Amino acid sequence: MFLSRLTNTPGILSGEKQRVDRGYDFTGVLEWFAERVDRIILLFDAHKLDISDEFRRSIEALRGHDDKIRIVLNKADMIDHQQLMRVYGALMWSLGKVLQTPEVARVYIGSFWDQPLRYDVNRRLFEDEEQDLFKDLQSLPRNAALRKLNDLIKRARLAKVHAYIIAELRKEMPTVFGKDSKKKDLIRNLSHIYDKLQREHQISPGDFPDIKKMQEVLANMDFSKFNPLKPKLLDIVDRMLADDISVLMAKIPMEDKATKNGDIRGGAFTNVEDTVSPFGYKRGEGIDAGAGELDWIVGKEKAKYDEIFRKLDPTDGKVTGSAAKSEMVKSKLPNSVLSKVWKLADVDKDGMLDDEEFALAMHLINIKIDGNDLPAELPTHLVPPSKR
Repeated sequence: MFLSRLTNTPGILSGEKQRVDRGYDFTGVLEWFAERVDRIILLFDAHKLDISDEFRRSIEALRGHDDKIRIVLNKADMIDHQQLMRVYGALMWSLGKVLQTPEVARVYIGSFWDQPLRYDVNRRLFEDEEQDLFKDLQSLPRNAALRKLNDLIKRARLAKVHAYIIAELRKEMPTVFGKDSKKKDLIRNLSHIYDKLQREHQISPGDFPDIKKMQEVLANMDFSKFNPLKPKLLDIVDRMLADDISVLMAKIPMEDKATKNGDIRGGAFTNVEDTVSPFGYKRGEGIDAGAGELDWIVGKEKAKYDEIFRKLDPTDGKVTGSAAKSEMVKSKLPNSVLSKVWKLADVDKDGMLDDEEFALAMHLINIKIDGNDLPAELPTHLVPPSKR
């Protein structure tokens, strides 16, 4: 079973508001969540792009979790195409300075709400980006087991390194006199202890805890009460990393195979994936029609299409292919496109079009003129009511 939970942080403060004390360690809370979540989404508004001091500290608190971070440049329809390119470049430059990662962060551009776009020129880009973002979120259940296993490995190695550090500090402490001065000296020269342990035990530098945080914590500790190193416990950790982890790792592909053919359904993923209609990813083509709207989206313009249909002299309620062609070619679309429109509109495949099929053909032509792609097969929600 996959249980999902979305956690939204309080709004980031900017300007004079940053001087207000929240009453708790905000960045500390972010660090706690960052260790436990599967995905971290940073939202930026395209029309008021800035990174306040608190936002910068918040992003810095997420270091070490770069693989979880995704960037969303939201409300991108509030600016035109040229401004959007400039904003995108500025965002990438600013994030590069804050994140300090060798890889460029993935940025999703769009307008993630249900209101009409202010600038429609980038509509197709926004729809593609929306699909990519939802597919990324849908992949989380399949990757969750691997992430948890990696976290287990990371914590086990950190615990092992922590044991070495604590044992070394205890060993260096005097038995009776000069404990306070020696403690301060050890904390001050903690980097030298890191180097020593790294050489003696062949430990990767990335396995050591942050030195500044470690120094802050050690300042309130009594080194003489630290436990000595227990080799047997370290051996258990080593066996777990060498043997048990490989067994767990072998089971993960089985879980992935079991879920690969079944996408996550329901909740946030309802009516967002492009599985039926290539027309704007199900937007505005009737799939999202409310109870108060027509059952068939083409019906909204059918009266206009019926007027054209009657002028083509239908026989027994249908027009011939040549008669329909005379009207369809007025769109100036290529014959290959019009041929595809005909195949989709001639639902009953009788070589003629009735009033509903003709209205559908005109609707598809207008969709193509608006810059959308035609589907390989007619989506269910566009099938004329009498043909369902």
